[in-house]
Amino acid sequence: MFMSVNMTQFEKLLVVLFLCAVTSSMVMVDATFSKSMYITWGSQHASMQGEDLQLVLDQTSGSAAQTKKAFLFGSIESQIKLVPGNSAGTVTAYYLSSTGSQHDEIDFEFLGNISGQPYIVHTNIFTLGNGSREQQFYLWFDPTADFHNYTIHWNPNEVVWYIDSIPIRVYRNYENEGIAFPNKQGMKVYTSLWNADDWATRGGLVKTNWSGAPFIARLNHFRARACKWNGAISINQCSSNIPANWWTSPTYKQLGYAQLGQLNWVRNNYMIYDYCRDTKRFNGQMPPECFKSQF
Repeated sequence: MFMSVNMTQFEKLLVVLFLCAVTSSMVMVDATFSKSMYITWGSQHASMQGEDLQLVLDQTSGSAAQTKKAFLFGSIESQIKLVPGNSAGTVTAYYLSSTGSQHDEIDFEFLGNISGQPYIVHTNIFTLGNGSREQQFYLWFDPTADFHNYTIHWNPNEVVWYIDSIPIRVYRNYENEGIAFPNKQGMKVYTSLWNADDWATRGGLVKTNWSGAPFIARLNHFRARACKWNGAISINQCSSNIPANWWTSPTYKQLGYAQLGQLNWVRNNYMIYDYCRDTKRFNGQMPPECFKSQF
């Protein structure tokens, strides 16, 4: 009898400790850029102060920053104001990535263009080092005139790319059918501004006009409502269906009716490239997820 009572108390203690560990892994980074990130290159002309991060590109170098913490599932967002004027050849990147040859990655890249031409939003997702899942869109507004919200929402069921709360792309989890999904590697958040005039604008035909330098991209209001990565233990902790892991709730398992309407509006009017329609590129051997419903 004595042993039975003690074992019950011990089991309750284990449950409490487990729940505390899971809850503590969920971190809300609603601090400033300067507390969440640090500049990794181009520190001679990039700047970070409070809520604001300024990335600069000139002929000497670009610049970049990354978060101090890695995450597994949640919502990553920032307000971004892109390089104005003739931005041809430049790329502003904002993405999640792990490290190594088998890395996972979820990308927003903004490809500059000559004055008067629209920016191209380049999205991609890597699983176990394999990318080649590009989708590209024109924007329906001028992204250089003001700040706009760019969010990556990532949970065990799907990855969704949002612009100003409008979904533009979905990549669903079909791991049980042999299609890789980014769910076992913590990823840090990275942002950079760099010269990519060998491919960024019209396939590299339009080069960077350095007379317009320095090129400046501005970011603010970075937020990571996400599960902090603490190693392999986080794979189960961050995917557990508990209230602290809000991203696992039924609300986020699939887009709602209104969101599907927004998604189709963007894709019907502003999508300019989809790897799943590029049969020549893959010689008819299309990636398996192209035959699956993503919405």
